Amino acid sequence: MNYLDVISFFGGLALFLYGMQVMGAGLEKQAGGTLKHTLEKLTSNPVKGVLLGAGVTAIIQSSSATTVMVMGFVNSGLMDLHQTVGVIMGAKIGTTATAWLLSLADIPGGSVFFELLNPSSLAPILAFVGILLYMVGKQEKRKNIGVILLGFAILLFGMTTMSGAVSGLAQVPGFTRILTLFNNPILGLLAGVLLTAVIQSSSASVGILQALSVSGSVSLGMAVPIIAGQNIGACVTSMISAIGANKDAKRTAMINLYFSVIGAVVFLVLFYGAGAALQFAMEAEVSAVAIAIIHTAFNVVSTLVLLPFTGQLEKLAKLSIRGDKVEEKTSMLDERLMITPSVALGECRKLAAEMAGLARVSLADSLALTQQYSSKKAAEIQETENQLDLFEDKLGTYLVKLSSHELALSDSHEVSKLLHVIGDFERIGDHAVNMLKTAEEIHDKKLQFSEDAMEELQVLYGAVNEVLGLAVEAFVASDLEKAALVEPLEQVVDLLQKKLKNRHVERLQKGECTIEMGFVFSDILTNCERVADHCSNIAVCMIQVAKDSFDTHEYLSLVKGANGALPRQEFARNFESYKEKYAYPHRKGAHTQKHAAHGQRG
Repeated sequence: MNYLDVISFFGGLALFLYGMQVMGAGLEKQAGGTLKHTLEKLTSNPVKGVLLGAGVTAIIQSSSATTVMVMGFVNSGLMDLHQTVGVIMGAKIGTTATAWLLSLADIPGGSVFFELLNPSSLAPILAFVGILLYMVGKQEKRKNIGVILLGFAILLFGMTTMSGAVSGLAQVPGFTRILTLFNNPILGLLAGVLLTAVIQSSSASVGILQALSVSGSVSLGMAVPIIAGQNIGACVTSMISAIGANKDAKRTAMINLYFSVIGAVVFLVLFYGAGAALQFAMEAEVSAVAIAIIHTAFNVVSTLVLLPFTGQLEKLAKLSIRGDKVEEKTSMLDERLMITPSVALGECRKLAAEMAGLARVSLADSLALTQQYSSKKAAEIQETENQLDLFEDKLGTYLVKLSSHELALSDSHEVSKLLHVIGDFERIGDHAVNMLKTAEEIHDKKLQFSEDAMEELQVLYGAVNEVLGLAVEAFVASDLEKAALVEPLEQVVDLLQKKLKNRHVERLQKGECTIEMGFVFSDILTNCERVADHCSNIAVCMIQVAKDSFDTHEYLSLVKGANGALPRQEFARNFESYKEKYAYPHRKGAHTQKHAAHGQRG
């Protein structure tokens, strides 16, 4: 083998890699939309995922491309992490199709049909048909098919060139000595990893190994660990693609790596164990067909062994890549989804509903803390407030970007509604923290409400929890009937706040409450009234968007005005009903008890 053979080899390698890229790009373009839809829908269980991954990868002939595609779906929130495990396993099986195609070079002659299947004969035929379709075809579909055939032809030309360049290596003693080093399983494994990591394609590296087999210097004991290493090295592409992606996309890359590493260990243990028992001839030469068989066996065995452990692979990936809940949830806001606004809005609604639930629980907990303090609950409320702030920031930024796209009128209204309500949910979280601070003051100073004040707050808390519950449920379910119930109950909360404030002033004047306790009571009333106001904002926004109007004052004037319209009649009935339900307790008479030794009453 002289320097011209070396040049030919690397030229053939360049053609091989370029042909694979051209063919894969053509196939993905031809079936890209179908592939994405299929990947999204047909991953309900691991077995389906394996079949799907194998089929897709057999088409585009790149397990790395399939894995990166799946990572993109995970990153955009279209697929969950558990759906990816089976697809990744199947992709490893599907990538073996390339090795089988390249093994056509070993088909013996003897008939015209088999002669035409040989790469040296098949490549020019495919190239001619491909360029004909590409240049003459007017439809995009025919041009894509032409590109696919051209890519495959270039790939075969490269393979034939590489095989021809290395065919004389069998007579080179130095090369033979180097190859014998790879009979060591560890060195063979590392060689496979490094080769594939450099060219970032297990199909290409297996093709190179098949080309080298023409020299007759590739033995069984050498091929097996190299192929195992090639599958590990193929993970480099997905690991690089994971840079800048969300946590679940990174975990998908880790699942790919763990599957390949564990699969390599299991297969090598089984192979060398069987070799010791059955006395395999490790020095036996292997052909391109034999390499294709080993490659297929490796991936099939790895899949069969690890398929029952898909859940454990997912857990292992989660242990490796940890992340907070907010980051995980907001990671579904991928800007690539903005191409389809309805999908992007669907993800935004999910996060807004998550915000609504957090705000509701946080406020209920903070109200309860004013009566029975818990440091654990206090920490949870503060953490929830941090989450709500992050939700509003990320969701608001995403919605603003989305609004700059061309949106249908209904989508535009939905964006406006979400931008309004997420601010209200975040502010409700702020009021929950204000209530927390009040509760901490009560606890730290050992303050205690009077019996009258406790009864009054119980009534007010019931009304506030219900009005927030109505607002949240109305928003999450897009229920306008529930939304219409918010405003009359909000008015009852306002009425309660004024009445309780007057009663509190009476207690102050009679010396039944201290000034310090009075400030605490007043803070609670103010925060409750403002929470109800935000609930009103949410409900009114929903109703007005549904009516294709954003005039809040017009709506409030209609339902509370004196024009006798039906909305006002419904409002009046609901208002009276809630007013009766949350009638504040009648005073039992002024309390004349002395202040408790452990605290003050108000």
